[in-house]
Amino acid sequence: MMNPAEFVNIAEAERDFWWYRGMRRILFGLLDPLVRSRNVRTMLEAGCGTGYNAAAIQQRYGWRTYPLDLQMEGLRYARDRGLPLLTQGDLAALPFRSGAFDAVVSLDVIVHFPRGEEGRALAELSRVLAPGGLLILRVAALDVLRSRHSQFACERQRFTAKRLASAVMAQGIQVLRCTYANTLLFPVALAKFRVWEPLLQPSPQSGVRPVGGWLNRLLALPLAVESRWLSAGRNMPLGQSLILIGEKQA
Repeated sequence: MMNPAEFVNIAEAERDFWWYRGMRRILFGLLDPLVRSRNVRTMLEAGCGTGYNAAAIQQRYGWRTYPLDLQMEGLRYARDRGLPLLTQGDLAALPFRSGAFDAVVSLDVIVHFPRGEEGRALAELSRVLAPGGLLILRVAALDVLRSRHSQFACERQRFTAKRLASAVMAQGIQVLRCTYANTLLFPVALAKFRVWEPLLQPSPQSGVRPVGGWLNRLLALPLAVESRWLSAGRNMPLGQSLILIGEKQA
């Protein structure tokens, strides 16, 4: 479960903040070539938070979207966006029949499960996914990048590409794409989280805070470069996030 206070920060930032805009661009760049040849009609977003991503995906692809979250703090924002079909529920015990969805999306949610318990959540995501359906995951990457923000947001674990892919394949999902992202800013993040924060020892706090217009644009540039690279079918060897797209086997 995420720190309820973080929903306020996310709701205020996710339209314009460099990280959210850049990661959406990367996600759509990975998805666009895959969904053109697929008949996706229904999508579950498991852990929808404020509903911003569910609305953006629905608008881009026209999928009938079912946003679900455990916490009402996020669902209130989703309701205010006018999203229908909202459900309050546990990702590890989804209230839907098996094979109900053509696509299942879960962005930065699995990391809130204690290490070793992510299999329960992945089993449920696979269960409600129809054979041939797409599983779209994004998670925080690499333990060395745990930060004060990680603590504030109640992040319980981070993944390597190998561990995430293995966990997904164990649930009958074929991996179509698994790549790191937010790579070019990796040295900055490593210096901040492993040198600066241990030196100053700040209290846990959100990293989702508005920045000036010029700085926001500057920080968005590396993600724009990565989006073009990844859209061309090439992967990143490491990064602050991991994105996996898989297909459920018949």
